[in-house]
Amino acid sequence: MKLTVAQGTALSVGAVLGTGVISMPALAAGVAGPSSLVAWAALILLSAPLADTFAALGARHPDGGGVSTYVRLAFGPRAAAAVGWCFYFAVPLGAPAAAAFAGNYVADVLGGGRRTVLATFLVIVGVVYVMNWFGLRISGRVQLWLTGALATLLLVTVATALPHARWHNLTPFAPHGLAGIGAAAAVLVWGFAGWEAVSSLSPDYRDPRRDVPRATAIAVAVVGVLYLAIAATSVLVLGPALGRSPAPLADLLAVGVGGPVRVVTAVVAVLLTIGAVNAYLAGASRLGAALARDGALPSRAFGTQRRSLTFVLVASLGAVTLPFGLQTSMLLVTGCFTLVYVLGTAAALRLLPAGPSRFWAGVAFVAVLGLLVLTGAPALLSLVVAAGAVGYQAWRARRPAKIAIPSPISAGSTAPNPNTKPSCEVA
Repeated sequence: MKLTVAQGTALSVGAVLGTGVISMPALAAGVAGPSSLVAWAALILLSAPLADTFAALGARHPDGGGVSTYVRLAFGPRAAAAVGWCFYFAVPLGAPAAAAFAGNYVADVLGGGRRTVLATFLVIVGVVYVMNWFGLRISGRVQLWLTGALATLLLVTVATALPHARWHNLTPFAPHGLAGIGAAAAVLVWGFAGWEAVSSLSPDYRDPRRDVPRATAIAVAVVGVLYLAIAATSVLVLGPALGRSPAPLADLLAVGVGGPVRVVTAVVAVLLTIGAVNAYLAGASRLGAALARDGALPSRAFGTQRRSLTFVLVASLGAVTLPFGLQTSMLLVTGCFTLVYVLGTAAALRLLPAGPSRFWAGVAFVAVLGLLVLTGAPALLSLVVAAGAVGYQAWRARRPAKIAIPSPISAGSTAPNPNTKPSCEVA
């Protein structure tokens, strides 16, 4: 019933690798050209201290609340509610954007444009919902096989396409200067979001203190190698055409293998997206239940993992109808996630003992502050969500005071019972 190191690694890789590998190389190259590889390398290096920080927290404080729990321990319930809301409500907003990447690959094969993209989204969230409804034992095993198969396919793609690399595709290296590299880094935050999601799964490991760091370390290595290999090969092989490609992985595989590879890459895109959405919905379902347990969300609607999971599904279906473009949705989501990183790493600086883990938490804290600046105006959504959390907490805190007002019937006994605890007190 518990996660093994292999299953936990697969969930971590699926959460981070997911949709980034099928779309981020083209999006980053579109704003920075070949110098997008600098942004890739920077984000890969950032992944190590960031992942180490959340792994150390998950090992010491295994709880379904994940980052929200760590912030509550460090800064109190209102800060925890704010960070929990930022992550939880960003997941249904990000699910349609993630599925849109895969939908573009499917539409490339089947046609149908927007209708095909929408149908792909419905299939993906439906499959993931059913998987998680029946628990991590099923989804963990599926994720293990899924991640292994996808890693193999990506390595085959790189191995077959790399002989077609041309060094002249690296020039001009930085057509938009340092500003382009910064813009690419802001875009690539989407591709590296996920380390905080799997921290919510820490109590589901057999031995969290031992297994969470092991699974995370393996996942960091796998993700770093695959991301850099795909990004570098895409730039070297596709050249200027990369930034204009709606399906860069399909183009790369077509160069390396030839023949009708569009169907293969569409399948790869869907599987990768299922892996990412699976990890996020699994983490979010536990986070929502933990927030309800701690009084940061209504228990009637979010009090169990299945209720929380159902809310994420319904909210995702609603988010797909919003009049936002793909890039706008991405930046809104990454803004929320970046604030989660800032508060999570700040909590680590207070909770972790002196030593290597606290040092790397400090490195991660400084780095994510920089990413928050690079995200720009879309990060303001995180402040709106955080304000909503604080407002809910304030409203909820006033309810016990109203209940405690003595009624005329009991006016003769005005002294409160010191042993009575208000039923609406925030945990």
